[in-house]
Amino acid sequence: MFYSFIRVIVRIIVYIVNGKPTYLNKEKLPTGNYILVGPHRTWFDPLYFALAASPKKFSFMAKEELFKNPILRFILVHANAFPVNRENPGPSVIKTPVKWLKKKDLSLIMFPSGTRHSQKLKGGAILIAKLSGVPIVPAVYQGPLTFKGLLTRKKTTVAFGDPIYLDRKMKINDENQKIIIEKMEQQFNSLDKSINPDFKYIDVSKK
Repeated sequence: MFYSFIRVIVRIIVYIVNGKPTYLNKEKLPTGNYILVGPHRTWFDPLYFALAASPKKFSFMAKEELFKNPILRFILVHANAFPVNRENPGPSVIKTPVKWLKKKDLSLIMFPSGTRHSQKLKGGAILIAKLSGVPIVPAVYQGPLTFKGLLTRKKTTVAFGDPIYLDRKMKINDENQKIIIEKMEQQFNSLDKSINPDFKYIDVSKK
């Protein structure tokens, strides 16, 4: 209930601040649970991903420091977020999403790069997908990268790719992870070009 309420509020704020977003290829989204993955380009792209894939509900990983504030903790917990220690991630970083994907009607939004200032893909999403038996759905966000940029009402677009299904018999080794990561990267690049052939991500934090 709280998640649905917050989603409505965020949708209204996004529309007022930036206008109506464009969502492409929603027909590719699976009917069951899945892991939505994408390159992390701005702090608010998870919000756009969640709105774009609505009415599906999602869980999120959030750094544990955010849960120290009681008000923010209440919001995060009721928005299906769970804490992660980025310096020393324990077993729960895998066990919690696997359990939720199996037992709840919740998909997972995850950024394989781990941080919006890193483009290096990690294997966490692959392991979670393998253990939970759900597909990985690549997605990209193109649009403003700062809140100030949103106010300019520059067009925002979210595009979904083809689901990547993992063979249950597949071993999680470096070779197989590399194959899946390459598939994700190829889809990210293809989706970016389908939105804008001249697209090039620029990390505004390094300007």
